Amino acid sequence: MDLQQILQATRAIATETLAPEAAAIDREGRWPSTGMRRLLDSPLSGLVIPRRHGGLGQGLIGLSKVCEILAAGCPSTAMCFGMHAVASAVIAARATAEQVTQFLKPIVAGRHLTTLALSEAGTGAHFYIPQTIVTSTEQHYLVTGQKSFITSGGRADSYVVSVAPADERQSGRFSCIVVPADTEGMRWRGDWDGLGMRGNSSRTVDLRNVRVPKSHLLGAEGDQIWFVFEIIAPYFVMAMSGVYLGIAQRSLTLAIDSVRQRRHGHNGLSLAKRDVIQYQIGELWANVERSRQLMYSAATAFDDGEPTALPAVLSVKAEVAQSATHVTNEAMTLAGGRAYGQNSELARLLRDVRAAHVMAPTTDFLRLWVGRSVLGEPMLADEVG
Repeated sequence: MDLQQILQATRAIATETLAPEAAAIDREGRWPSTGMRRLLDSPLSGLVIPRRHGGLGQGLIGLSKVCEILAAGCPSTAMCFGMHAVASAVIAARATAEQVTQFLKPIVAGRHLTTLALSEAGTGAHFYIPQTIVTSTEQHYLVTGQKSFITSGGRADSYVVSVAPADERQSGRFSCIVVPADTEGMRWRGDWDGLGMRGNSSRTVDLRNVRVPKSHLLGAEGDQIWFVFEIIAPYFVMAMSGVYLGIAQRSLTLAIDSVRQRRHGHNGLSLAKRDVIQYQIGELWANVERSRQLMYSAATAFDDGEPTALPAVLSVKAEVAQSATHVTNEAMTLAGGRAYGQNSELARLLRDVRAAHVMAPTTDFLRLWVGRSVLGEPMLADEVG
């Protein structure tokens, strides 16, 4: 499949499966099993896995466009799929032959859902300084700690978990290990009941002496800062930017539909005929399109290996977060009192889009990293020793 065929297949899934279930998923706080099953059963399951392993071989441009389309149908499902794709990219980056067989091939075949487990309550946005401890035996790693806000928590087949030795937890030298869901010693806490993104099963897991084969280590011990800036951050930023841009586009579409349909009762004039409404729609359209073009440009530059791509990539999520929250909020205002009715689609999208600023890397961190990058300063200068 080329990219256009991929996007065509994505639109079909978003329209036929995701959109009809989106309201119920939000209302019930239900993980989107039907939509995720269809995505896994399609070639999209291996979206970012190299073609030599049977995947579609897409980079950031394909990932961002797919997530954008999916989010216009159901943001929660797009979030779950995006995290699956990011974790797939992390596993694939330096996969051994055994990891290709155990993880990548099943992902491509639609038999394996994966996700990231990096966040911790104690470190917040500093997701690259894990406090989860790893100790080494001859054949295994023993992992002890707690991970929070795990998308598809308790639903995935494997988790990419960040760990560090007890004496290096502040150094920034950490590792990532793939932990299968059926590994003994994992205990999930509660259910996700968030303000928005209510279907993503963003849960917490306790890890107590979880025994993981050494063959599940990704790359070399302690080299994950390379993964952060070469794989984790770029793929995560683009997947989440696609999700939030999809929300913005859907919000704009709903606002346009609303002002076209509504008429003044005293003269029958459509709101779309009013100069002030036309101006507001024009401003919102420009916000969405400006963010979209930055996302596409940065993704293409990264995929092409341009050395200056990283600052643009890191800027995308910050720009999209600001644009998407603004557009969705203003779309709510343009749609009028009806949009504030219980369970309106715009109300749901407004709750969903609020997560854009708080998901690590947060907007503040991204701005800081970009500034340091263009100034030639170490990007993690103050955070790690």
